[in-house]
Amino acid sequence: MFTRVTNATQTLNAQNNLQASLQRQAALYDQATSRRLITKPSDDPTATASALSVRSDQAANAQYARNADNGDAWLSTADSTLTSVEAIMRRVRDLTVQGSNDGALSPEAKESVATELDGLKKSLLSLANTTYLGRNVFAGNSNAGVAFQPDYSFTGVAGSTVDRSVGPDSTVRVDSDGSAVFGVGASSVFALIDNTVSDLRTGVNTGPRLGEIDDRMKAIVGEHAEIGGRQTRIDKAKDTLALNSTSLESQRSSIEDVDLSKVLLDLKTQDVNYQTAIAVTARVLQPTLMDFLR
Repeated sequence: MFTRVTNATQTLNAQNNLQASLQRQAALYDQATSRRLITKPSDDPTATASALSVRSDQAANAQYARNADNGDAWLSTADSTLTSVEAIMRRVRDLTVQGSNDGALSPEAKESVATELDGLKKSLLSLANTTYLGRNVFAGNSNAGVAFQPDYSFTGVAGSTVDRSVGPDSTVRVDSDGSAVFGVGASSVFALIDNTVSDLRTGVNTGPRLGEIDDRMKAIVGEHAEIGGRQTRIDKAKDTLALNSTSLESQRSSIEDVDLSKVLLDLKTQDVNYQTAIAVTARVLQPTLMDFLR
């Protein structure tokens, strides 16, 4: 059995082939201009699902990175504050030692030491109320505005902490326990300095206060070391997140982005093929009687 091939059939087939070639050329052109393998989900549903999953991971990783940056700023603020607190406490100790030499100091000299201690206490109280972005560094989740009131009472809530998630299963505390650093009320470092000042002004030997000062300094140094340990964890988390970011971007690029040099070469080849197909079609399809009658 023979199938008759008419000129109309040849023409229709030629048109279909040219249209398919033109569509391939248009697809390559879109890829070259957008530099994307996927411009709409229907281009490749499987790759689209993979791309969405990677982009979700990228969004989560970016959020963890922002959390780590915020936590690092909190801890840096606490670290620099405690460095200043330690410097003040060393001066407080020196002045207390100086004030313990009863026979070597005149009343005027003792008053001078007491006045300086009063100034150092105010500086410590100011440092204890240090904030970052309006939040008290030493008062956990307290919204009282200050960590320590003028009467040295602590506004923080026991057990309340400020934490930052820096990974799927990693959380770092970024605030500092003000009650552990400065003490509370009558047992606070502020009350200790007040008592030392009172001893100086009433002629009492300040030597016994040195033990209390040393104990408070140990607490401050201990909390400072804790802050340093958390900062190390934050730094490691930031390094890990940076590596994850690079890896995820590589995964996304391999799914969504084109190899531009390859696409341009394919586009040029397809263009040549299309022009050749037009030329061949024009030569192969012979004019019909209707063409002459026109």
